[in-house]
Amino acid sequence: MTVLKRYVLRLFISLKYITANVVDRNNGRIVATASTVEHSIKNSLECGRSCNAKAAAVVGEVLAMRLRVEGLEEGQGRGIHVDVNKEVEKKGFKNRTKIWAIVNALKNNGVRLILEDNDDNTTFSSRRS
Repeated sequence: MTVLKRYVLRLFISLKYITANVVDRNNGRIVATASTVEHSIKNSLECGRSCNAKAAAVVGEVLAMRLRVEGLEEGQGRGIHVDVNKEVEKKGFKNRTKIWAIVNALKNNGVRLILEDNDDNTTFSSRRS
């Protein structure tokens, strides 16, 4: 059975910045984004030269708020897909805490995430009521 992954969470993490996007794969459009590059987020953080897990959690909270404004916290009923293991592999083991901080902030703010586990080809739906 093929699961349609319409909305997907994409993360971009560097030493200085963290950006999280939710992409609509039907048309390749970014439907919501949050980043430490934005002045409103940057000014509320004390990152210094690098961003930490606290900054990642703030990015996740802002993204969750923007998804609610767009009416997409449910991913139009299907949820938003995220493959945490793939993101950790791409971003490196050192960024694991930042990735989980974003994912947990989204879950804690009511976003329905579908966590994918490629090891045994199962998906786990997560939603906080």
